[in-house]
Amino acid sequence: MEEEVELIIEDTKDRMNGPLQRLDQELSKLRAGKASPAMLETVKVEYYGAPTPLSQVATVNTPDARTLVVQPWEKKMIDVIEKAIMVANLGLTPINDGSLIRISIPSLTEERRKDLVKQVKTEAENAKVSIRNIRRDANEMLKKLLKDGLPEDVEKDKQIEIQKITDNAIVKIEEKVVAKEADIMRI
Repeated sequence: MEEEVELIIEDTKDRMNGPLQRLDQELSKLRAGKASPAMLETVKVEYYGAPTPLSQVATVNTPDARTLVVQPWEKKMIDVIEKAIMVANLGLTPINDGSLIRISIPSLTEERRKDLVKQVKTEAENAKVSIRNIRRDANEMLKKLLKDGLPEDVEKDKQIEIQKITDNAIVKIEEKVVAKEADIMRI
């Protein structure tokens, strides 16, 4: 019985890392006025009839804070990559010079910054909901064990422990949001 309870606690800790990692991924896609290869992670390129991530057909670099450079591994892919970036609707304009693609990252307007901050808060709220669902699942598993003979005081102690794990995850989410907001609002 004690072993099952510890497994629930460990499983809860592991599962709560998932929403935190997803939040990191989503926040890395949001541009804060400076170039980042992560901005093009969602771009899929038609490569021999199959949609392929851009990172598997080209190298993406940032020579400076306001420029992305996409260097295709096969020269014939340059037009396909350019089209894929346009179709991805990222608000970026690729410039094809025949051997590579340059993308200038425009400065963000105040309105766009506020929209990005709203998006950050939405992503954070989604992560918090996931965390709370994981907490609920863990507490339900403890209640089942309580019916199977787990002492009530042990169940209460473990619920408190799960709440502490939840609170810790929520604090991490808030820290990520504050950092990303500061990054976005910095001119």
